Amino acid sequence: MAEKKENKMREIKIEKVVLNIGIGEPGERLEYAKTILEEITKRKAVYRKTKKRTTFGVAKGRNIGVIVTVRGEEAKKLLDRLLKAKDGQINKKYFSGRTFSFGIPEYFEIPGTEYNPKIGILGLDVCVTLKRPGYKNIKIGKKHRISSEEAVSFILENFEVKIV
Repeated sequence: MAEKKENKMREIKIEKVVLNIGIGEPGERLEYAKTILEEITKRKAVYRKTKKRTTFGVAKGRNIGVIVTVRGEEAKKLLDRLLKAKDGQINKKYFSGRTFSFGIPEYFEIPGTEYNPKIGILGLDVCVTLKRPGYKNIKIGKKHRISSEEAVSFILENFEVKIV
């Protein structure tokens, strides 16, 4: 009797991990935030600009934040490090369908990152997006969408983490 094979199209993978630090104003602290993200990810960080004049009272087109996107196998390794900074615990409320997000209050909590007194204390946001094979930016059937429960079970199976 042949064993029933798992459907490869139902397999969940990490699409991307996005790290973001919002400062709210251009200047020295924004440069420090860029340095931190580049140190954590070993990738080039990109500035985020204000969209309209009222954003934090800063003029349109000014840099107010820094963002880095990591994909592929490096994303899985990075996510593992970031989850360890949360003491291996994440809240079920962080999950919303195929994405989940959490914050790290102090960058030096991440394993492999040291405190720099010149920079001080800065926190960062982490957003993880999951995907299935065949998923594109088009409408997909309800059965192919990733639910919050499936995302939670994927994280539990692949990372040493506890959902609270």
